[in-house]
Amino acid sequence: MDAYYRIFLLAVLIFSVFGTAVAKEKPITMVGFVQDNMANDWRRNQVVELENALSKYPDVRFVYADAKGSAARQVLETENMIDQGIDILISSPQDSKLMRPVLERAYDNGIHVIMLTRKISGNKYTTYISPDDYGIATKSADLIARHLNNKGNIVMIRGVTTATTAKLRTDGFIDRIKEYPQLKIVKTLDGNYLRQDTMREMERSLSQGIKFDAIYAQSDSMAAGARLVMKKYGIKPENKIIIGIDYIKEAQTAILSGEQTATFTYPSCSLQAANVVRDLLDGKKVAKRIKVPSYTIDRKNAGTIHPIF
Repeated sequence: MDAYYRIFLLAVLIFSVFGTAVAKEKPITMVGFVQDNMANDWRRNQVVELENALSKYPDVRFVYADAKGSAARQVLETENMIDQGIDILISSPQDSKLMRPVLERAYDNGIHVIMLTRKISGNKYTTYISPDDYGIATKSADLIARHLNNKGNIVMIRGVTTATTAKLRTDGFIDRIKEYPQLKIVKTLDGNYLRQDTMREMERSLSQGIKFDAIYAQSDSMAAGARLVMKKYGIKPENKIIIGIDYIKEAQTAILSGEQTATFTYPSCSLQAANVVRDLLDGKKVAKRIKVPSYTIDRKNAGTIHPIF
């Protein structure tokens, strides 16, 4: 009996030690993100930076999906994540209206919803993180006005028109251009934040003989696509005013070579999103709006400031 009793005590001790260790382990928090379109290099980089930032937290498991530019697929993939028991949902809606019901359902069910660079209307989300898109657009208009001495024709290249980034970058630019009566937007192209879409639209416009003095591109990748087509038609980019947004390596090279006038930094905001995830897990309150700084980049500082990627 003594031997059996000793075995029993040993089993109790082992269970106690391992049971306590298991009890002390933090539960794994599932963080999900359905990206709009990872064919877009900026959005692919946003996912990579977010994954890297969250990897330092052993109690967090990050999962993501690529909607491949489909608003319907972004809704479906988001619904799948909710149904699978996601704890924190990060979203950058391609279509703010289409995504609103599913994100509000998540929020109403107690899931923290982080709006990353794009948002839905209403207030059913935990926090919204982004630079000031409207403000960047007004500064872009002022910059073009200054370089053209307040007179000239402008081509505006929009991003995804259903996304709040493009809406704000359009509204801010149009509102400010009204203050310059001799500046005119002669053409608006829908580039969808993609080089190829921009090239197709720019090709069509130039083949129709459009004349312009400046380009306001709502992303540097679209500005790059426009430059390629301009060169095909014998138009030197250095003879035009070209403003972009993002500040990727391609834009830095173009600015330093004189083929792009300026751009505005637009960080992925992934680090800020990861910090919010950590704060939520630690039970801290987070601000409803987190505004990330954006800076003007031109030939004066492009050589000393690193691109976002």
